[in-house]
Amino acid sequence: MPKLVTLQEPTSPAAEAFRTLRTNIQFAALEKPIKTLLVSSPAPDEGKSATVANLAVTLAQAGHKTILVDADLRRPSQHTLWGISNDSGLTSMMLSKKVGEPPLCGVEVDNLAVLPSGPIPPNPADLISAPRMNDIIEALADQAEFVLFDAPPILAVTDAILLGSKVDGLLLIVKAGATRRDHAQRAKDALQRANVRVLGVALTNAPRDASMASYYGTKP
Repeated sequence: MPKLVTLQEPTSPAAEAFRTLRTNIQFAALEKPIKTLLVSSPAPDEGKSATVANLAVTLAQAGHKTILVDADLRRPSQHTLWGISNDSGLTSMMLSKKVGEPPLCGVEVDNLAVLPSGPIPPNPADLISAPRMNDIIEALADQAEFVLFDAPPILAVTDAILLGSKVDGLLLIVKAGATRRDHAQRAKDALQRANVRVLGVALTNAPRDASMASYYGTKP
């Protein structure tokens, strides 16, 4: 499982890149507010889950109350990444008779709480497209300045597009040396057809610039 570099290596260039990403998202919100943000990728294994987790850390470290939601109801990973229970979570809220207090899990970061996926359902897309999901998003947004959603890959299933139409914006993750150009284009086209607001693209697995190492106090 990828590590949380923003916690384990806070002075590294990688951690600084996540702080830059945080700043860019905040600038993108100047004209139209962004409170609920979905993070997805064209295909599996492109770093979306680690990216959204590290982004959540940087927002919380900047003093913003943040909720990280594992909305990947097919291959959830945030509970493993954070070492928390997945006995209840997003699916528990969906299946309850009314939207009550979210079963948030505290983590070792001030201002940050995690809502795991909860038990994996047989019909994720049906749950995400249901009106109850709108109520859950509203309830979470009432409790935080930012609500980040980790969603399944766009080309694999419809979940990300369905959820993307319910939030303020989407951040697309592509992996250097792995994401196929046609996959990225197909994902972009699918999001545009669904009128999902795409804020931009974040590149993972990018080659390290050795010329910057001395500035961060690290060895090339």
